[in-house]
This record gives sequence, structure tokens and C-alpha cells, in this order.
Amino acid sequence: MSITASMVKELREKSGAGMMDAKKALEETGGDMDAAVDFLRKKGLAKAEKKSSRTAAEGLVSVATAGTTGVAVEVNSETDFVARNDQFQGFVRDLTDKALNEAADLEGLMAADMGGKNVKDTLTDLISTIGENMNVRRMEKLSVEKGAVVSYVHNAVADNLGKIGVLVALESDGDAAKLEELGKQLAMHVAAAFPKYLDRDSVDAAEMEREKGIIREQALAEGKPAEIVEKMLEGRMRKYYEEICLLDQTFVIDGETKISKVLENAAGEAGAPVAIKAYARVQLGEGIEKEEEDFAAEVAKAANG
Repeated sequence: MSITASMVKELREKSGAGMMDAKKALEETGGDMDAAVDFLRKKGLAKAEKKSSRTAAEGLVSVATAGTTGVAVEVNSETDFVARNDQFQGFVRDLTDKALNEAADLEGLMAADMGGKNVKDTLTDLISTIGENMNVRRMEKLSVEKGAVVSYVHNAVADNLGKIGVLVALESDGDAAKLEELGKQLAMHVAAAFPKYLDRDSVDAAEMEREKGIIREQALAEGKPAEIVEKMLEGRMRKYYEEICLLDQTFVIDGETKISKVLENAAGEAGAPVAIKAYARVQLGEGIEKEEEDFAAEVAKAANG
């Protein structure tokens, strides 16, 4: 069907959409005016697509827990200003509640219902309203059969919202209040110490062998005999594990006790053995490469169209 200027004009008057958006809607719906009006509910999507090339590395990390389950969700925006927007914060809170109670993973979260629309479409509407690219980037969910999942937020801008969100899953039959107290301190440690693995068994085998190879080469380059090199390797690998493995790290709260020993000590107070089943550390914008362009280049780019 041929799309006429009068049809485009009518649709623009009905919807308030721009000319090209209205024309595209009519083309997509074969000229059906009512269907085109419905199609233009995706006007926000069109705007979102235009913004999708802009880097979204700001935003918020949100956490929520309920007994033996906890979640951390990262939602990105382009600017820190939006992260302080009440509407954006409300969306992130609602999203985190959905993640805690209704979703097993990020895919399930994006498909979850949020006021009659799924999360993906609700986010699209928010992008249209606020005018920045946004992205629900990741979701971490931990649970234990017995014990507690405890959360902590670093650089908080509001309750349970901030720049770094941490979850620690403690498995134990011990006293709930003691587990909560311990979990909070361990979560603070994880935020500060940034462990890469839970324990030595969790370390990627290829990464471990690569580290051993580097240490050997360094020692041999220093002229050390082979038997000395192996002894040095043992010591330096122990130091390596202390840097990257949570259970081998020194507790930042007291600066002297290994985390594994902290757990042993906690068993007495809690009245039962305590183990860290898992942990999650979600830092805002981690791994996102921001495009940087100096002001002169930006002006030149604008001037050249």
C-alpha cells in the first residue's frame, strides 16, 4: 500500500511522533492507522537504538537478600547524574526485587513482568523518558540450603544502591545473628581485597601454570640453581594465592588473620562450622571500555558534520 503524506500527517497528529517515525510505522503496518499507533509505542525503542552506541558505564549496583538467597544487579547509564535520579533508582530497586523473587538468571529477569510489560520493554520506555542509553548488564544470584546470604554495598548513594555490591553465601547451622555479623564483615573484606577466586582449587589451571612459568623464568634469570628455583616457586606461589584466593587472604578488618582462620574462629561463636560456599563482587562499569575523545577533536568532528 502506498503511504501518502496525509496519512503520515494524520498519524503524527494522533501520536505526536516525528515524521520519519510515523512514516516507518505506517510502512511496517501496511497503512493500518490503528496498528501504526500501536507500533509507535515502540517509539521509545527507536530512540533507544539511536542511543545504544553510546557507552553506558555509570549507573548503579543494587543488592537484596532474603535469608538463604541474595542477588546483586548492575544497571548501567551514561552519566552518574542519572544514577541519582529517583525514577532510575526506583526502577533498579524494583528490578532487584524481581531478580530476588522471580528470576534465576539475567535472561529470566529481562523476560519478567513489570507492571504489564516485560523488563526489557520497561527499560526501553525508561530510556525514552530519561534520554540516556541504559543497560541491565549482569545479575549474580547466590543461595545456600542452610545458613545465610549477606550483602554489602560500598560507596552507597542510597540504601542497597551503590558502586560496588558484594554477596557472601555462608553455609552453616549456626546462630543466624552471628552469621549475619560475620557475613557483613566478610563482604566488606571482599569489596576491599578483590579476591579473584574462593580457594586454590578454584584457580584456573592455565592461569596457575602461566604464573609458575613466569616465576621460574625470573628465578633462572637471576642465576638461581634449579633446586633453589623449586623452593622459591613454592614460596612465591603461596604469596600468589594470598593475593587472589579469598580463603588465603589476610582479613582486612584486623590485618593479620587469614580468612580461613576467621571461619574457624567463627564456628565457636556461631555454635557450628561455617563455610563460604560462594561470593560475588559486582563493581559498576567493571570491564567496560569508555571511549575518550578530547574536546578539540569533538569540536572538529561536530564542525565537519
